Amino acid sequence: MSVLLRVVLDQLITETDPDLAVASAELARALVQTAPSGCDVGAIVPTGRELDIAGLSEVRRLGMGRRELAAAWQLGVTAGVGGGLIHSPTLLAPLTRHDRVNEHDQTVVTLWDLLPWQHPEELSRSALAWHKGMLRRARKHADAIVVPTHAMVDRLEELAGLGSRTRVIAGAAATGFAVPTDSVGRRRTLAVPEAVIALVGDASPSAALSTGFSAIAASGTDLPVVVLDAQQGQEPAIVDLAEASGISGTRVRVRPEADSADRAAILDASVLLVAPSRRAAFPWRVLEAMKLSVPVIAVASPDHREVIVDGGAVVGDPQDGEEDAAALGEAIAQALGSGRSLDRLGVLAGDRGRAFSWHEAADRVWQLHADL
Repeated sequence: MSVLLRVVLDQLITETDPDLAVASAELARALVQTAPSGCDVGAIVPTGRELDIAGLSEVRRLGMGRRELAAAWQLGVTAGVGGGLIHSPTLLAPLTRHDRVNEHDQTVVTLWDLLPWQHPEELSRSALAWHKGMLRRARKHADAIVVPTHAMVDRLEELAGLGSRTRVIAGAAATGFAVPTDSVGRRRTLAVPEAVIALVGDASPSAALSTGFSAIAASGTDLPVVVLDAQQGQEPAIVDLAEASGISGTRVRVRPEADSADRAAILDASVLLVAPSRRAAFPWRVLEAMKLSVPVIAVASPDHREVIVDGGAVVGDPQDGEEDAAALGEAIAQALGSGRSLDRLGVLAGDRGRAFSWHEAADRVWQLHADL
């Protein structure tokens, strides 16, 4: 009798977050490729377009769209889902009472960030209520909660008191993330010059983004700055932040929601990537930069320290962010001071980037369910 692990793949039907969609697809493919003997992978999805995941032995399509499914599961209405082993790459899962001991039912969810609790002002009231409600359900009914860093475990414990149910399984850059063959043309279309500093933004113009601009200004460089991860309509506010920090608005390029190929093309032209945020979130752009051997300079948040380790310059006081701009600026100036420094940081980034893979993540997911 084979064991079926069913993965919730709502993001591949109706995408609400590009990074969650990539993580869901990558994990599902890796689970298929790493399935132990006698184990199969299935999917649980809302209604919508077809899945593009080869090797699934079963796809259970529920009779509602993603929005309706999210509302129903928030209320504990999970009719039609069935039991068995269920793994969700996000917080969306059929979290109800089940019998793990006698019926061998398991439900595991994943949290990639704690932004709804750390920065609730950036979410709508309905989205905030959904996240908080689903975490409460996870606290009651999840057999394990996966987070990407050990640093996030402590903060999640303060929020939900999950004890030994928390597991750490890191993500990775997309398997096929690489510089596209048409990178020069893409940069021309995006109006991105051939030598830039990539700056990781946030969901909204924030103190972290201001810190990044101030650091770049303090470094003395006149390189153009490309802001990644901004949202549509934020360019005027971001340019204002840059100018308030001493950087001319003409040097700033804001590229909202650039797809993976565009990001790879931008990173290909990046002299370095600056990550100024202390948010409790998995640093997807840092992983992508390291995969392409782009030098990384990041503020010393707990998550950055754990993910980057010696793969870049992690600077500042982890307990005090008041001097972040000065520390980042000094590190940027030092990196740009010689080609040798940049080359060294690039080699370190590439070496560290190879430590992350979706195959390893899938192996650990299989082991987690076996341990349960």
